[in-house]
Amino acid sequence: MARYEELRGKRVMVTGAASGIGLATACRFACEGAKVFIVDYNKKALEATQKEHPEFAGFSAADVSDEENVKQAFAEMDRLLGGIDVLISNAGISIRSDALDIPYAQWKKVMDINLGGMFLCAKEAGRRMKAQGGGVILMTASSNGTEGHRWYADYNASKAGVILLTKTLALELAPVVRVNCVCPGYVLTPMQRAEYTDEMLAKVNEGIPMKRHATPEEIGALYAFLASDDAQYITGADIRIDGGETAGLYS
Repeated sequence: MARYEELRGKRVMVTGAASGIGLATACRFACEGAKVFIVDYNKKALEATQKEHPEFAGFSAADVSDEENVKQAFAEMDRLLGGIDVLISNAGISIRSDALDIPYAQWKKVMDINLGGMFLCAKEAGRRMKAQGGGVILMTASSNGTEGHRWYADYNASKAGVILLTKTLALELAPVVRVNCVCPGYVLTPMQRAEYTDEMLAKVNEGIPMKRHATPEEIGALYAFLASDDAQYITGADIRIDGGETAGLYS
């Protein structure tokens, strides 16, 4: 159900949009009447997604950690939609590993995608938004970027970087462009499913006050709010959506 009339006709790019949070967010903005342009590194999955969702305005297969790929994706969006009003920079990866077992190649890959990709996309979007006199940049960070979590040293560090990148960009681009990030806790996405058994998921749920994972659609709803006029005084914020998981040290 559409809630924000002002999002109708907005030109929205969503990265990491072939599944999970990205796909749910793209669907939410399309429901709001926005012109949604989707980006993902997995061309086959991206093409299948576009076929299943003809309401999306276009797509580009791109590795967000590659500067030329990012420039090409934005150029294609310019060609199809004439610019960008909202960026949902969501593409990211995680690999469960003990810190001392992480190969440097893995560390670099996670950093290049999760943090470098956010910078490259925000840079392209920010230049366009400043020139046109307005826009919104939203990035997917994580509650893992706010406190230590075992087995995700590279992921945690990258997401902490996203939070500070958000705050820095918010200061530099205000008052023309608003910049915020969302910090989800556990979300039941295909990526999460691939890493966790049913038993592991159940154990995690016991430690969450709401006793469940978030749905990707709940994250998409928060993104829609942050892009709307109801959030026009919110910038430089890192907003947790974690079912209360990080509300206290002990439960």
